[in-house]
Amino acid sequence: MIAIDLLSELKAILNDDQIVVGENRTHPLGNSGKVKVFAKSEEDIQNVLKFANNEGLKIAVAGGGTKRGFGGITDSADLLLSLEKYKGIVEHTVGDMTITVKSGTSFKELQEYLAAHNQKVSLDPAWPDFSSIGGIIAANESGPKRLGYGSARDVVIGLRMVYPDGTIIRSGGKVVKNVAGYDMNKLFIGSMGTLAVLSEVTLKLRPLPKYESLVLLSFPDGKIEELRSFVIKLLDSVMEPTSLELLSPSLSKKLTGKHLYTLAISFEDVESSVHYQENFVKNIQSDQTELAIFQQKETQLFWEAFYKICPNGAIPSSEEELEAAVKIGVKNMDVPQVIRECETLRDSYNLEISTHGGLGHGLCQVILKGASEDVVTAIGRLRIFAAQLGGYMVVKHLPLYLRRKVNVWGDNPSYFALLEGIKLKVDPNRVLNDKRFVGGI
Repeated sequence: MIAIDLLSELKAILNDDQIVVGENRTHPLGNSGKVKVFAKSEEDIQNVLKFANNEGLKIAVAGGGTKRGFGGITDSADLLLSLEKYKGIVEHTVGDMTITVKSGTSFKELQEYLAAHNQKVSLDPAWPDFSSIGGIIAANESGPKRLGYGSARDVVIGLRMVYPDGTIIRSGGKVVKNVAGYDMNKLFIGSMGTLAVLSEVTLKLRPLPKYESLVLLSFPDGKIEELRSFVIKLLDSVMEPTSLELLSPSLSKKLTGKHLYTLAISFEDVESSVHYQENFVKNIQSDQTELAIFQQKETQLFWEAFYKICPNGAIPSSEEELEAAVKIGVKNMDVPQVIRECETLRDSYNLEISTHGGLGHGLCQVILKGASEDVVTAIGRLRIFAAQLGGYMVVKHLPLYLRRKVNVWGDNPSYFALLEGIKLKVDPNRVLNDKRFVGGI
């Protein structure tokens, strides 16, 4: 427990309503804090970090809390720095299509604000109601529409951050065509908050599409070669789908009612272009496939359901079965093999497994439910399988007691010494998100 005199010092830099002692100290996902502090300004963030750095305290950082089960082997840090009250638009240049936003702002709030200006951020994270823009950037999260729009690294043009010693730094800029010097943004995007606390994020925007539809193309079980042939034809064409996501039969059953391998192909453009691309899909589909087309509202409802299928660290699990999630990266045309392997594991270990993967970018998401021993064994099998395909696997959600047994990040990469050196230089006292990232960084 933080000593009374240290708590008194903390109260000297924050208001009483910004300090909560003892809340969620034994959360099953860990990454909690003995004292929870709410930052309402950048100055608050500075003061808390300087205080912790000077006193040798550890800090866990949280936004919306959706990624609480992602990385980390610590039950409670000394302080849990919450950014959920640090939100709002800092600057929006409509004509330049850029926006600067405070990191605690939820993704849904940001998109609703931009929709009034006929603009959007071209990311599609899970649980947008809960996810903060800072958390999305810190984890480099992306969804199926990464195919058309890229990841957080492609959207961020500038960051404002607070180092553990309280120093404020900036990387990038506030204009899209900013090419001066090294692209330092990429150092912090995906670093899991282990180098600095994101204060403000500057993003490039896109106009809202005039029209959107979703083509669901279902393939009979065992027709993987037909699926591959179709995907190659589509990717080799001039069509521009924003998503080309393959759903496992079990996930397809949940979302569409059909227990079949199903491709979710999203198109966004002017209406005539969208319909032209729908017709192209109709013309190259095989006779044995089943096709359904969702327009505007139906498409939105599908994606709203889709973004809620993975575990949410901000919502306590009420189910008796353990829930886990992993990300697997392979070559794009190996995605069907990953999904087929997951179906095999489901039957072998009596698990409920839902899987989807992008046939344009090769990233697969696997959600597992079942007995803890079976889930851990399946995770181990998937890591071996991914390595055999020349890919990798990362555990994105798992209770704390299992994260202490399972190597969440896998083996250290060949460049690990570089990562460790950067951490040592930026945060020598290991104040921020200690042991949250690769190799215990």
